[in-house]
Amino acid sequence: MQVHIVHAHPEPSSYNGALTETARRALSDDGSTVTMTDLYRSDFDPVERETHYQHRSDADRFAALAEQRHAWNNGSLPGEIQSEIDNLKQANLVILQFPLWWHGPPAILKGWMDRVFVSGGIYTSRARYDTGYFRGKRALVSVTTGAPHQAFGPGSRGGDFDTMLWPIHYSLHYVGFSVLPPFISYGVQGHGYSYEDEDSLHTRLKLNLFEWRSRLSSLETSAPLRFPGWDDWDEGGKAVRR
Repeated sequence: MQVHIVHAHPEPSSYNGALTETARRALSDDGSTVTMTDLYRSDFDPVERETHYQHRSDADRFAALAEQRHAWNNGSLPGEIQSEIDNLKQANLVILQFPLWWHGPPAILKGWMDRVFVSGGIYTSRARYDTGYFRGKRALVSVTTGAPHQAFGPGSRGGDFDTMLWPIHYSLHYVGFSVLPPFISYGVQGHGYSYEDEDSLHTRLKLNLFEWRSRLSSLETSAPLRFPGWDDWDEGGKAVRR
């Protein structure tokens, strides 16, 4: 299996870093080929801007989606974007590793999606959802959060993870991925701040890494999340069956 990990955390020694390293080792030990993009260490620019495009379709007015389509069609995508697309094309499984910040992914990961999921190439009017570019490939979100497990759920203090992860899951579905249920690491606190003492925190997080490794070893039996497809909508996009 070919696996690509997109890592979005600014500190290499963070718990997110430990999760990425655990995934890399576990999957490699099982015979997979693993590649990784560390968005912060590679200084990835998350902002789509006109300076990314040397050969513009319109030099007077910047329309991001139009320039993406033009660059795709003319083979002039920015090098870092083409490299990421190549990584995704080669992978059978894509893992997104990030902390929950303000009830969503860090801006750098959202910007990675803005720039890498290229209009006119990675998606078109009909090449979306269950006919998307990456159909047949799987994606898995691994996310950390500071609050404890009991603080999450519908109406709970920390929010509902099904709701908070829906935009990123649905975007992955939009470009054709089969999206696996997420792996959520709860109660991951910064240095010197925790809901529990250091010994119990260390023990629990060590167990969590074991559970992550176990989850990675059972991916073949993991059923993807259910999302609607073209047969579920009428011509205007309204749901006609569930």
